[in-house]
Formats: sequence, structure tokens, C-alpha cells
Amino acid sequence: MSIFGKFAALTDRYDRLREVGADPFAVKFDDIVSSVEGVVNGKRTLLFGTNNYLGLTFDEAAKERSIDAIRRHGTGTTGSRIANGSYKGHQELERELADFYGHKHCMVFSTGYQANLGMISTLVGKDDHLFLDADSHASIYDGSRLGHAPVVRFRHNNPDDLAKRLKRLSDQPGDKLIVVEGIYSMLGDTAPLKEFVDVKREFGAYLMVDEAHSMGVLGRHGRGLAEREGVEDDVDFVVGTFSKSLASVGGFCVSSLDGFEILRLASRPYMFTASLPPAIISSTLSALRTLRAEPQRRDKLAANSQRFYAGLRNAGFHVGPECSPIVAVIIDQPEIAVAFWKRLLEEGMYLNLALPPATPNSSAFLRSSVSAAHSDEHIDFAIALMTRIGREFGLLPAENNVCPFPAVAVSAERLGATAAIARALPPAVGAGAGMA
Repeated sequence: MSIFGKFAALTDRYDRLREVGADPFAVKFDDIVSSVEGVVNGKRTLLFGTNNYLGLTFDEAAKERSIDAIRRHGTGTTGSRIANGSYKGHQELERELADFYGHKHCMVFSTGYQANLGMISTLVGKDDHLFLDADSHASIYDGSRLGHAPVVRFRHNNPDDLAKRLKRLSDQPGDKLIVVEGIYSMLGDTAPLKEFVDVKREFGAYLMVDEAHSMGVLGRHGRGLAEREGVEDDVDFVVGTFSKSLASVGGFCVSSLDGFEILRLASRPYMFTASLPPAIISSTLSALRTLRAEPQRRDKLAANSQRFYAGLRNAGFHVGPECSPIVAVIIDQPEIAVAFWKRLLEEGMYLNLALPPATPNSSAFLRSSVSAAHSDEHIDFAIALMTRIGREFGLLPAENNVCPFPAVAVSAERLGATAAIARALPPAVGAGAGMA
């Protein structure tokens, strides 16, 4: 039997998905034209599933700094900072990130995933306790598995449930670390951070906030949810990524706790991974400076998010609980969601598809991420297209109670085919990489 035999059921489902001609895990872009446009199967396509919140992937200053760094320092470091040393750019980026957040210390990791993996697995050990929001990102759960601390899950965004679970362990020795997110990547909802801070204080715990989707998005200066809620001094660790608002790749953790620097010799994902190459460091530094210097990008992002969220909600879609750049349309029937996603791509709009069991309440999501680079015309086109297809599929009432698209009503045959697609999807993954 092949070593891959253990994946036979997954292979069978994936093969059946490809047989019906829709593979949301293998979208191929012929070209990327701008921060918000690409070409798929020869068709110009609006990008609404990239997490490119500030639209900086094509920023001229970032591109030029990246090119210059390659010319001056080469294409890579070929090793970890522990083994091969730190480049000037690594230290410069860490200083500027620490300054941006008003903290004493910063560690830069090679991915945002590794930032969570490295920090969570290192900060708490077998004699400590780790408290995770039930809807935490996969990187947070994987960090808990790499470490040895007992894990306690509490109900999503529920400070009372967290307090109850902390109280049960109040007489247990060891440190207690709470991990929550600024903006959650599936529904776009934010944590009730002030209430979590109150719980943290009551029980003497430590608090880590993953601001991956809220850095550059929330707060007067773009530092995230903790800044917006006025509780930055009560957050012990801020983790984030460069792959969203900073339009690059990498991750970081900032803190003002004394003794933080020893983590460079204790965190295995930091110690044993090659450090970020000069081109990435340089473009990230440039994007961070742009984030700080151009708050109008954040203002435009907020306006775009509100326009898109309100437009879909007013059309009658079931959207997430609050407005943020992550706008999720919730669809009860996964087979409809798959067909909807496929139609959108065919008609020039790319977004993410998320299916159960990776989603709460066994629903399927059409997950969009809005960018500051989207124009009003882009937003309005997307609303109109989704509304038209929503009416075709019977998710929305037709205008004037008369279906304007009778010729393309969803047939039983089509639903049968899309149901096969949904059944063929891997069980724990949503389509559209970019949620990490």
C-alpha cells in the first residue's frame, strides 16, 4: 500500500471535484494586472479575495526598494539569523515595528503563520495553560500543538465563558496565556477586547492579540483593534503578518515585557527557519512607512468596506455580524455556494469560498476582502453582479417579484452537479488561500 493510501478518501473527493470541472483550490491567474485586477482564463477579473487591504502590492516605492535590495544584497540569506546573522534590514524593520506599536521589543518571523507558531509554542509550557478562542486561526491551533501547554477553548468572543474557565483553574500553578484575534478571518467580526482585558486583569493572565487582519485597518494610526479600543497597554503580545496590509510576506511579534529577547534562543520556528530575504524586508519597510504616512488609505478602505457591506446587506444577503474589510455572505446550502462562486469567477469576479466543516454552524461562505485600491465602480459592479446571481439562484427575491432571469434559473441538474462539487471538497479547508 502506498504511503499516500491514508489520503484515499480525500483523493477520491478531490478527483470527483475535478471531474465536474470546478476546482476552487486551483485557480490560476494568467496575469496580475494591479492590486485589484487579474486575468483568469483570458478574462479580466476583479480581485475580491486577496487580503490586500491597503492595495500596496503594486506600490512604486516598495517595488523600487525591493529591486535595489536585490542588487545590493542578493536574493536570499540562505539561513536563519541565529546561524547566518542578521542583516541591517532585519534590525531596521524590527526597530520601526517596535516604534510603530510603542513597544520595546520586536521579533520578525519568515511568515505570519510562523509568528503564531513560534510565539505560542514557546511562551507556555507543560506547567502552564493556554486559552484559545474557539474560532482561532489554524496557525494558533498549530502553535498550541507544537507546544506542551494544556489547551482550554472558550466560546467565540465570549468573555464570560473565558472567565468561567479561568476561574476553574485559578488555583493551578503556572502562567496562563489568552489568545484572541483583532478581526477574525472568516466572518470579519472583532473581539470584545475591553471585556477580555478585564478578564485578563482579574485572573492575572497574559494576553496575546493576533492583529493579522486588523493591522493597517483599525485604530487612528492603523495599529489594530487594541489601539481602537484604547487597551494597548494591557496587551502583552501583539502578533501580526506582513502578508495583508503590508503586501509582502512574513510575521512579527512586539512586546514591552522584560526578558523578551531570550525568545530568539528559545523559539524553534525562529531559530531554525531561513530569515526573510533583503527584497522582502525592504518592500515591507517601505509599506510600513506608507501605512504610517498615508492614513487616507485607511479612510478609503473603511469607506469601501461600508459601501460593499451595506450594499450586500441591503440587497438581502445574509452577511457577517459587523462591517469590516472582510465581508462574508453566508449561504446555508454548500452546493449553492459552490455554484455561486463558480459563476462569479466566470463573470469576472474572484473571491474566496469557504465550506463546512471549516466554517461555523455548517454554513458556507462567499468571503470577500475589500481593498483601499477598489474604486466605487469596482464595488458597485461587485454588488450588482452578486445581486443578479443571488436572484438567479433564488437566494434573493426578484425585483418587483418578477424573476428577470428565467432563462438561467437553477435547474435540478445544475444543483445535482454542484452538490457533487461540494461533496468532493476536502472536509476542513475553504477555497482561496489567503486566510493565513
